[in-house]
Amino acid sequence: MIRTSFNDGWQVRPKANPFAELSGHVVPFRPVTLPHDAMIEQQRAAPDGEVTMEGSAGAYFPGGVFEYRKTFAVPEEYRGRRIFVEFEGVYRDATVFINGDYAGQRPYGYSHFRVDADRFLRFGEDNEIRVEARAHRDSRWYTGAGIYRDTWLLVGEVVRIAPDGVRVTTPDVDDSRVVVEVATDVANDSIEVHTVDIVTEIRDGSGAVVASDHSRVTVLPGEPATARQRLYVPSPALWSPESPDLYDCHVALKGVDEEKVTFGIRTLQLDPERGLRLNGETVKLRGACVHHDNGILGAATYARAEERRVEILKNAGFNAIRISHQPMSKAMLAACDRIGMLVVDESFDMWTSGKSEFDYSLNFPEWWERDIEAMVAKDFNHPSVIMYSIGNEIPETGSPFGAAWGRRLAEKVRCLDPTRYVTNAVNGMLAVMSELGALQQQSLEQAAEDGAGINTLMADAGDAMNAVSSSELVTERTAESFAVLDVAGMNYAEARYALDRDLFPNRIILGTETFSTRIDGNWRLVKQYGHVIGDFTWTGWEYLGEVGIGRPQYVPEGGPQPAHNAPYPYLVAGCGDIDITGHRRPASYYREIVFGLRSEPYIAVRRPEQHGKTWAGSPWAWSDSISSWTWPGFEAEPVTVEVYSDADEVELIGNGNSFGRRPVGEEHRFRTEFEVVYVPGELVAVAYRDGVETGRTSLRWANGPVRLTAEADREVIRATGGDLAYVTLALTDADGTVHTAADRPVSVEVSGAGELIGFGSSDPSTQERLDATERRTYEGRAQVVLRPTAAGKIRLTATAPGCDPVDVVVTAE
Repeated sequence: MIRTSFNDGWQVRPKANPFAELSGHVVPFRPVTLPHDAMIEQQRAAPDGEVTMEGSAGAYFPGGVFEYRKTFAVPEEYRGRRIFVEFEGVYRDATVFINGDYAGQRPYGYSHFRVDADRFLRFGEDNEIRVEARAHRDSRWYTGAGIYRDTWLLVGEVVRIAPDGVRVTTPDVDDSRVVVEVATDVANDSIEVHTVDIVTEIRDGSGAVVASDHSRVTVLPGEPATARQRLYVPSPALWSPESPDLYDCHVALKGVDEEKVTFGIRTLQLDPERGLRLNGETVKLRGACVHHDNGILGAATYARAEERRVEILKNAGFNAIRISHQPMSKAMLAACDRIGMLVVDESFDMWTSGKSEFDYSLNFPEWWERDIEAMVAKDFNHPSVIMYSIGNEIPETGSPFGAAWGRRLAEKVRCLDPTRYVTNAVNGMLAVMSELGALQQQSLEQAAEDGAGINTLMADAGDAMNAVSSSELVTERTAESFAVLDVAGMNYAEARYALDRDLFPNRIILGTETFSTRIDGNWRLVKQYGHVIGDFTWTGWEYLGEVGIGRPQYVPEGGPQPAHNAPYPYLVAGCGDIDITGHRRPASYYREIVFGLRSEPYIAVRRPEQHGKTWAGSPWAWSDSISSWTWPGFEAEPVTVEVYSDADEVELIGNGNSFGRRPVGEEHRFRTEFEVVYVPGELVAVAYRDGVETGRTSLRWANGPVRLTAEADREVIRATGGDLAYVTLALTDADGTVHTAADRPVSVEVSGAGELIGFGSSDPSTQERLDATERRTYEGRAQVVLRPTAAGKIRLTATAPGCDPVDVVVTAE
């Protein structure tokens, strides 16, 4: 079918009451270009009274019902053809009307779906499509709202290749050749029998045809036919994260229709001794859990935004993404294929037991099969996808009926795609929540026998979760739910890794969700045990909502323990290795060292204003350190310097004076601390192994007048296809050192062939809007995102008090 972008020409407004409009109260529409997040434009507000889960979960953005409409012409020559409108994602409870008539719906906000449009269309005239979407107390994180992913118009003949109708597998791979099986679904909506010729070509990365086949298929009226072809590609280039080689499969119904899909050739194997093998080699998953939002863009899913996230995550040392907790976008899947990133794609955050008042559990019993089908159809040809997750922290997994649901979902996935593995991210504590009180009492009694008090037992929530997850109760209650899977996904349950090697010798484990603060110990376990295939940190990338769960906190004098969630105006969760602008935090460099991917030491400095206070952060919280040696106003004050390294020891040197050497490396959790007095200048860390220097790094204070700088991620971008330009604004000294303590408001103006679609910073707590033209920097930085509106030059001018204006020009081609 001919696939054309359907993103232009839309309008949006808050859903209006038609009876109110009859009395003259008309809510105006305004133009938008898709993808579009209607929620990110809403005014955040502080809730009345205490912090509530419903407010903090969605970052204090209000919900709402939003109405989109578009007028589009349908040529007379389209009469008699099949026409569909495809939506890659509408959040949530999407209802579609064409020319005023109901055309389709989709309750789940993360599934792609199509509406059969031709029956409602007026050919040779203008037509109107209208989409309603709503978001209201239906999630545990920021979801966004509206038509937040791409839309497409599909036009084809009555005999055609069905959408998602080309599926490529490689069942037999060796060094000399690979068998490529191509299954093509051919639809026939006519009243006649049709026999068509199918020509299939496999092309390598250079475009050269490396295999081809010609066959014939007869399609009966109203009865789709599947044509299967076996092709043989010599000397295949195998896909892997290190070498993401791709092939194109071109399928043509001669004279009728054609389709192209991209695929990769690779093998997967799994066993408890050698773990997960890719192309015959054991691979350990260095995983990042990632939410679907794009930071300052909200939930809007642009191809470049997804690609940029994958690039940054891979450069930070990750080789796998678990999308949490919903199916990954098509754009991110394509980026993972090109860049080389393994994917665990996840279906649901709930089944029949709701976690929010109006969540998908209300629709799950009726819709789950169609949503599983949509996820698998989307993923099938992507070599990056190695595993499907059928759920996340599903409370039902601790009951027989929940295990039956798990088997139902797992078998549905296997029926649709037997080439990949199935997991489920199980939280043992949630699985036995109804009996948690009795279990906790047993733990307290055991702790008393061991001489530990309740404060010792419950001092760390991670320890408590592990204690419950490794209990006999969880072992028994989750046995069947784990047995229906290929890989036992475990959230915050590393205490089971060694235990299950003996209890369940055939069980293969994946740490589907873990605390970033425990990566050193967790990674040691991953390397030690063959049956443990990887670790996925919560989270690799910062996200909107669940505000403040990973924020740095301290015990106030005489006050209560801080709350789990943060009050308004907190915006983000606070637990990402990489902040919402794509800037790597200290935890990211620490993880890279633990993975064995970085030899240079890394310096992070705790904020001196908190020095000496009692830490009270959650297990998701890293220290409040940043990579800066610029602390005006704290001269001669004590400060804690963290140094991360895999060497034997590190030396810290300030302005040429040594503060001594301290042991570091794996036996010391790859980190050490120096208590020093802050003196502006230069701080240097030198790593030694066996007394020989192996690397060094330094921090310099920002000295002298503040300059405003602007740098685009690329000078030339595409004018179409979801491309964007990311511009980093920074306050620096003359040498380029960032003035992390000189924040000020920055104003921007955009002219030419582009528009401003996002302006923000990594400030975790702010009342500033993300769609304004003025924004205060945070730790010396801010970020602008530009979208091209046509081919040509896009000019950004930025100004800040006390700084000379700066210009950046990006060319859209």
